[in-house]
Amino acid sequence: MNATQDARPPHAVRISSSPEDLAGLGPLLGAAEAGVGDVPALLAVAKDLGEAAPKPGSGRTAFLWEILASVTAVDVAAGRILEPHLDAAAILAQAAAGAEAANSVPFDGTWGVFAAEAPGLTLDAKETGGAVVLQGSKPWCSIAAQLDHAVLTAHVGGGRAAFAVDLHAAGVSFADPLWKSRGLREIPSGTVHFDAVPAVPLGGTGWYYRRPGFAWGGMGVAACWLGGAVAVARSYTDALKTAADGGRDPDQLALAHLGEIDRTLSGLLHYLARTAARIDAGELSGPGAWSEALRVRGSVAAAVDRIQALVGQNLGPGPLAFDEPYAKRMADLSLYVRQHHAMRDDAQLGALTFKGDHPW
Repeated sequence: MNATQDARPPHAVRISSSPEDLAGLGPLLGAAEAGVGDVPALLAVAKDLGEAAPKPGSGRTAFLWEILASVTAVDVAAGRILEPHLDAAAILAQAAAGAEAANSVPFDGTWGVFAAEAPGLTLDAKETGGAVVLQGSKPWCSIAAQLDHAVLTAHVGGGRAAFAVDLHAAGVSFADPLWKSRGLREIPSGTVHFDAVPAVPLGGTGWYYRRPGFAWGGMGVAACWLGGAVAVARSYTDALKTAADGGRDPDQLALAHLGEIDRTLSGLLHYLARTAARIDAGELSGPGAWSEALRVRGSVAAAVDRIQALVGQNLGPGPLAFDEPYAKRMADLSLYVRQHHAMRDDAQLGALTFKGDHPW
């Protein structure tokens, strides 16, 4: 173990914070490990962290991403639960502080963020009697029936806007998601129906997507993916060491793959450290923020796919069949990283690059 790791608790992922700062994550990571597979317990962990976690752009963005990466390194599903809860806290704070602020929503209970769309499903927001109500259906609402509140997007005249909604309100109903996935099995994503449900506007039309926090939140998701990849890499390293202890040293191919994994992860950790510092310095608060988010997300997603492939090839079917934590992590991470839209996101980045939005 090198000197920079001495003060870290198990599972901690370092981006740029001191090992001593990361040592404070011990109780959080212990609680996440104890709650693996238990959604209410993991939601309680998220709720306890609540406002204590730093907001992106507040000067400790790297530490926020270390929290997300480290919890995901414990268990991918735990990170998948924590990330939207903390993102909702950031969105509410950004809305309250913004120029378009008209409402302040207390951050209590547990939260999700639902912004996906699907063919044949529409959620509309309409003003009725001086209040806004939601009518329609929202797809891909992960564990919605177990949450208290959500930030979601709905259609309004001229575009889409964000709203805060109480998921216990009359008129909210949850469709059976018929979740068949082998990854993130405890986090089913289904459709939520809204029938004249009161909602609180957050910003104006288009604000949700225009704010730099949209890009920052997207990079926070990538930090989760990276934490999962770090855990996969650690599983591989541990397996090689166990084999060596038994008298079977790794061959050149196994070491070459470990070297590729090391330089990939080391490069990405440095990249996230630099990007977090730029966010905190105010350098990514304009139109270029989304281009950087696409770079970060694409780079991390490609690394996840590559690392999973290398480790899977080297370790073979055994741990997928008989090692529950490893098999769960591989299945969970494979589904989670598919939130990245691969070549479609690269095409979007290419269009921005073509217009001159690039650092080179």
